[in-house]
Amino acid sequence: SPESLTQARPRSTIMFFKQPFLVWPPLPGLSGRREDSVYSPMVMDHFSNPRNVGYIENPTVAVQYGEPSCGDCLLIFLTIENNRLREMKYKVLGCAAAIATASMTSVMATGRTVEQALKLTEKEIAEALGGLPPDKMHCSNLAVGALKAALDVHLGRQQEQEV
Repeated sequence: SPESLTQARPRSTIMFFKQPFLVWPPLPGLSGRREDSVYSPMVMDHFSNPRNVGYIENPTVAVQYGEPSCGDCLLIFLTIENNRLREMKYKVLGCAAAIATASMTSVMATGRTVEQALKLTEKEIAEALGGLPPDKMHCSNLAVGALKAALDVHLGRQQEQEV
């Protein structure tokens, strides 16, 4: 009978199924979450506590980069004064690496001149985060690509005003 099957099961088996993230046998350094084994502590810090998230009310330039319908997307806002990035904020749709690289890009770009910010590379962002898995390097392309696209729009507007 079904009642006798329930009574015959060891109690620990029933408890095991109530713990959906249990890793058995326990592995050193793993909590059972995939990202703990893949991402550096710096990536996890910027993912858990992203810097400069939000909107700028009157930005110098705002650009959407990426396609939200098919994956990661970044909406970036810049305030540029005297050829220097005074503020960078963003909204991001993406994985932990996309969030962390957007956060680190905002930290590294703020305070730089436009020319210095244009020279930021995906590799510099990834290195500042303590590295990214090879299959997540495209996430750093998103953040740096968005920054460069926004700066290109800004520079294009400046050239139009000079003419």
